[in-house]
Amino acid sequence: MYFKQRIDLLVRLGEYCLSAAPAWEAAKRRAHAQNGWFIPEFIDEAVRQVATQYLHRDKLEAWAGSYGLPEELAAPKTVGLIMAGNIPLVGFHDLLTIFVSGHRQLIKPSSRDEVLVRHLVDQLIEIDERVGSFIAFADRLNGCDAYIATGSNNSARYFDYYFGKYPSLIRRNRTSVAILTGEETQEELAALADDVNLYFGLGCRNVTQIAVPEGYDFLPLLETFKKYYFLADLTRYKHNYDYQLTLLILNKKYYMTNGSILLTEDPSPFSPISVLHYVYYRPGDTPLPESAGEIQCIVGRGFVPFGRAQQPGLADYADGVDTMTFLKGL
Repeated sequence: MYFKQRIDLLVRLGEYCLSAAPAWEAAKRRAHAQNGWFIPEFIDEAVRQVATQYLHRDKLEAWAGSYGLPEELAAPKTVGLIMAGNIPLVGFHDLLTIFVSGHRQLIKPSSRDEVLVRHLVDQLIEIDERVGSFIAFADRLNGCDAYIATGSNNSARYFDYYFGKYPSLIRRNRTSVAILTGEETQEELAALADDVNLYFGLGCRNVTQIAVPEGYDFLPLLETFKKYYFLADLTRYKHNYDYQLTLLILNKKYYMTNGSILLTEDPSPFSPISVLHYVYYRPGDTPLPESAGEIQCIVGRGFVPFGRAQQPGLADYADGVDTMTFLKGL
């Protein structure tokens, strides 16, 4: 299968993602039934992101063309791919990158996010049966030439142990932060609400901590964040909100809330579901996070624009490590 043929297949898959094909709609319903955190609104948002940012012809050709990939690999390797499952289709970028590179892949999807991934691979095979010799699924990834694995810090230690002797990319826990000046417009705050609340804040590109200047007025932010007040009507989310609220009250810790999200001062960039941490900085300070190795991206003026954290492009690699360059070097 030649490079151009792979690109053509992915473009057709993007068109399918944006369609209302009955089989695709049924797959999305099954994904929600399998994982209650994958609500229809967030599945549709993830699918739109994949289709418009990853599976658009001009973007694919510009991104892949910059690597000077050969039309066909003379000796493709087999890459074992362990996917995360924290948000819908979170592992699709790795799948796409391996496919475009010309290597074969053996995938172990997360049990929390396998319906959508398997369906899209089945659709590729339906379009061109040769895809079946490049992409397959397995419970055990034995005999691979290289590995890409994404998981928690704990699971990463196991990945290092089992895959360390092979060429590998091992990804650990990451999160994102935002830096506010206090001069943000209502539109920027509304966009920040997306960065914080999309996918319930479970993605590594979700903002889970904000840095604000001393004396910052939180009221406009809390008011704007009511854009996601509907989350409080969802049982799973509300249980987390009530639990975190109880902890804050029992620990006599200061907090603010608009009824759907809790804000509390905390130096950790990682916050639980329904909670947004904040830290203060003084005028003239550079409020960059101290634990840079745990930060996926920084949102704010001069950084990733507000509202763009969960809209990465093809070249926005997890952990800042160029996956395609890794694959070219195999």
